[in-house]
Amino acid sequence: MAGKSKTSRHTEVERKFDVPESDGVESTVSPSFDGLNAVARVERLPVQHLDAVYFDTPGRDLAAHRITLRRRTGGTDAGWHLKLPAGPDARTEVRAPLGGDAESAEVPEDLRDVVLAIVRDRPLAPVARISTQRTVDLLHGPDGDAVAEFCDDEVTASAEGGAEQRWREWEVELVGDGDAALLDRLANRVLDAGASPAGHGSKLGRVLDTGRSDDEVKTRDEDPVRRAVAEQVEQLVTWDRAVRADVEDSVHQMRVTTRKIRSLLQSAGGVFGISDDAWVLDELRQLAAVLGVARDAEVLAERYAAALDGLPDDLVRGPVRDRLVEGAERRYRSGLRRSLIAMRSQRYFRLLDALEGLVAAEPPTPEPGEEPARTTIDSAYKRVRKAAKRAAAAAGTERDEALHRIRKGAKRLRYTAAATGAGKVSERAKAIQSLLGDHQDAVVSREHLIQQAEAAHAAGEDTFTYGLLYQLEVEAADRARAQLDDALGKLDKAVRKAKGT
Repeated sequence: MAGKSKTSRHTEVERKFDVPESDGVESTVSPSFDGLNAVARVERLPVQHLDAVYFDTPGRDLAAHRITLRRRTGGTDAGWHLKLPAGPDARTEVRAPLGGDAESAEVPEDLRDVVLAIVRDRPLAPVARISTQRTVDLLHGPDGDAVAEFCDDEVTASAEGGAEQRWREWEVELVGDGDAALLDRLANRVLDAGASPAGHGSKLGRVLDTGRSDDEVKTRDEDPVRRAVAEQVEQLVTWDRAVRADVEDSVHQMRVTTRKIRSLLQSAGGVFGISDDAWVLDELRQLAAVLGVARDAEVLAERYAAALDGLPDDLVRGPVRDRLVEGAERRYRSGLRRSLIAMRSQRYFRLLDALEGLVAAEPPTPEPGEEPARTTIDSAYKRVRKAAKRAAAAAGTERDEALHRIRKGAKRLRYTAAATGAGKVSERAKAIQSLLGDHQDAVVSREHLIQQAEAAHAAGEDTFTYGLLYQLEVEAADRARAQLDDALGKLDKAVRKAKGT
């Protein structure tokens, strides 16, 4: 694999159009943008000759996720380009320098790492070659700044081992902070000139013909939890990319997604043909635990920063902010590095393989006379009730642990209810999960405050503020417990109503 490369990112907002041709002769005149208030001047740029080699896995995994990876020469942005979906009309482009010649070039490690959850340990090799003769009209606004560009592309392309294809296409792309309304107006001019919305999202999609017809889309009746798991596996891959880019809150969201998948699989093991002790469940638990190191530190940093900001200055004594806030931020960075190591391992790749396999597999066939495995909220709710009874009879640290078990049961119930259409049950379970999440955060914080106060005392520092913060956490935990019985009662009513009893 190639060495590290320096990458840059930017978001492109564009629309592509197919240009009709007749008997190989262009019959469409380029659109005019005259009369648009946002366009004061059109500048024709020199013709560009672009040559690109596109890379993918043998199974076309990047194309399946609407991602393109190319090495392009010519034009003003020669280099490696990795394009990722970023919403309607938008894609995030990650760029890296060319490096080496086209025949011997390897995909830069930094770019491969961005999509590692998709390609894993599979090889990336050329899948298509596309040459483009591009004519660009740069559109300037009344203030003289460029607001968009119109590209007229004459394309020659071929998949590896395939026949040559030729076509013409148009593209309108915003420049800088152009707004969506301008893109709509420009697109209307292009359509008025005889073009039609492109049938594929990219040139590579047209070459490989990755578009799917309605007949090719699976329509078999699936258990709703199967659909929910499939959606969450896709989300896991999306959040994986965000964690690698250290996007704010991404570790939290990836951890939540991991836990959602585990909860859904636990509540619907029969639908997937797995048992409660299946290795995939344990791997999901351990992945969530690894992500939890960074996430827990992130929570504490935010919690202590807010608490200290709310205290009068004369009550914040000694280097307490450094120990609590900056110390937690340091642990977050350490936890993130640990998470990334795990996310680059063969173990992680095999977990992703297994999850995709579960989603793609047909449901297990029931034995003669046996009902097909289905998912209900009954078993998940029974866990909540059982944990609640134990918590009511417990005290001290045992009670804290019992309350945490209620939270875990409520979480499983929430995801199962949401997947099966029991929206009110899911809403009530979420309320309990959030309530006891606040309680658990207070419990964890109290333990951490004791440790840090002892360290501060040993260093000869003033520990007064640690005591104040500890008392605030005691009060937060008490408030959460005081609301629990009411929340459990509302959940019970929602479950009974969902069952029609």
